[in-house]
Amino acid sequence: MNNEKSVNSADISYWTLFKTFFSIGIVTFGGGYAMIPLIEEKVVDRYHWLDKAQFLDLIAIAQSCPGVFAINISTFIGYKLRKERGGAWCALGTGMPSFLIILLIAMFFHRFQDNPVVAAAFAGIRPAVVALIAVPTFNLARSAKINLMNAWIPIGGALLIWLCGVNPIYIIIIAGLGGFFYGRWHDKQRRA
Repeated sequence: MNNEKSVNSADISYWTLFKTFFSIGIVTFGGGYAMIPLIEEKVVDRYHWLDKAQFLDLIAIAQSCPGVFAINISTFIGYKLRKERGGAWCALGTGMPSFLIILLIAMFFHRFQDNPVVAAAFAGIRPAVVALIAVPTFNLARSAKINLMNAWIPIGGALLIWLCGVNPIYIIIIAGLGGFFYGRWHDKQRRA
């Protein structure tokens, strides 16, 4: 755990997990990647439930799994803290705000969909969402120690997906295998 404070995960109530992730879900626009700074601020910095390395590992696992990233990361954090029930409460807390908001929009959208003020608001929100996704991406790159020596990996992966239409799953599998074999090679070099 974090050097500043150690928290016994058994002391964290399911209600606290639900409230924490509900509060993140209700104020986050732009999807799961826009949630990363808020989740990190609460889970790592404020409550010290995880340290930075554990958080980054869970992000990598969540990105590698199929499904909605926000639900994946909250489920993995909840599971790490309180096993299956913790994962379920965190996922429910994350998903509930979006479900309720979409339900309300679906019920009333037909009344205001052609309103020019609403259309202008959505036009203004789109660029802001790009920024909400870009900032966590750069912060993750910094935390993952992406530098000039290894920047070719995410750049190459992005280009393969964008220009060549390579399935992202293949990129993840190749990157995972490459990291595994590099780690084994690096360990052999260190022992020699």
